[in-house]
Order: sequence, then C-alpha cells, then structure tokens
Amino acid sequence: MGGERPDERARRAGKAERREKPGRGPGAERREHTERPERPRRSWYARPLPIAVAVLVVVLGLGAVVFFTPVLSVREIEVTGAATVPESDVRTALAVPDGQPLARVDTGAAAMRVAELRKVASARVQRVYPSTVRVTVEERTPMVFVQADDGPHLLDRDGVDFETAPPPPGVPELVAENAGFGDPATEAALGALSGLPAPLRDQVTVVRASTISDVEFTLADERIVLWGADENAERKAAVTLALLTQPGGTFDVSSPDLPTVR
Repeated sequence: MGGERPDERARRAGKAERREKPGRGPGAERREHTERPERPRRSWYARPLPIAVAVLVVVLGLGAVVFFTPVLSVREIEVTGAATVPESDVRTALAVPDGQPLARVDTGAAAMRVAELRKVASARVQRVYPSTVRVTVEERTPMVFVQADDGPHLLDRDGVDFETAPPPPGVPELVAENAGFGDPATEAALGALSGLPAPLRDQVTVVRASTISDVEFTLADERIVLWGADENAERKAAVTLALLTQPGGTFDVSSPDLPTVR
C-alpha cells in the first residue's frame, strides 16, 4: 500500500464515488431521458363524449314525456270569439279528445275542421302549455240577405250563404239573378256596398245588380241611386251625398263627373 502510485489511488476513489451515488450510471441516464411528466386526468364531465350522451338521454327523456305520457296532455279547451256559434259545435268540430298529449295535437287540421262550420269565417287553434287547447273563432257577419223559398238567407262580405234566418235590423236585401258566392254580380254589389260611407250605407234597404257594371241602391225613402260599376267609390259617394239634398227620385252617379237627377 505504501508503494501505491497516486494515479491508482485516484482511480479507486472515483469508482467508490460512483458506487455511492446510484442513478449516475448509463441506465439511470437513459431513464432520465425517457421519463415524461404525468398528464393530469380530466374529470368525466370535461370529456365531450359523455356530455353528448348525457344531453341525448335528457332530450329523449323529455321528448317521451311530452309526446307519449299524460303529463302534458289536454285537460281544457278554451273557446273565444263564438257569440252565435254554439261552443258545443266548436268542440265537436275540433275533435281533440281529453288526455291526448298536447304536443300531438295537429292545430292546423283542427282549425280547418272548425272553419268548416257554416257560421265560422276563420278559426285559429293554439297549444297553451301545460294542458290547454285554445280556439279563437271569427264568425261570419251578415252584409246582405237574399229572399228564397225557405226564407231569407244571410250572406257575408264574401257572398257566402251562412245562415237561414231573419236578417238583423239594417241589413239590406240583395237582388241578383244568381246571388251567392262566386257570382260576379254579387261580388260587384257587395264591393259597392262596402265602399259606401256610413251615412249613405245606413240608408240602403235594397241592392240590385243585374251585371257587374249595373249596381243600384234603393234608399229607405224609396229614392234610387244608380251606382254603376264598383269603382270610384269615394268620388261617387261624395257626389251622391250632395245630390240627395236636392229634389228628385233617381240619382245617377255612374259617371260621377256628369251626374243626373230625375
């Protein structure tokens, strides 16, 4: 030992130092290069697939409740706007049974069924959650009446014959060869009548129309206004009201710039 050279002692000291420090060998160096930091784990609710599945399950469940269970079913039918049409007739035409899931009510088809009632001009059907079907009815109102063998027939502004009944006060009679819906002379007469100002329209007791250009009004005092075609209503009405202040029995305003009185 006493004769050991310095370089040999230094080699032995280096080996001893390497043995005392594990992890400094070639294997340890490779592990240092290959190890990676561990990624944090995401919770289930932060992952897109579980969220999509959960949402789908909720939507399907709600759809099943709405469409196939009595939770949101029809329990009440509300009818508005029906003054002369019996509410029972509206409910029968509606044909929506109690207990039917509200979401499965075909509102368009139901409204069409109600609108087929003779005295109904239009109908609207709405779902009102949680359990009501609302029916809003617009009734036909008489604009003229037509005498027939079975009694007076009431016609609305479109010429639809919707009821056989005595006419309300102030509703004039229509005299036309083919009075009714789709008849051109009827359409001309109704158009002319609807264009009259109230002070003149309230005096009309009879409307006659042999053709679309030959409309005339008989007033309550039996004077006659030859109106002509359904045009220039505002001008004709102004001329007529002025002429009615003069004596005469027949007032021709078919050409309002050249009226005549006789």
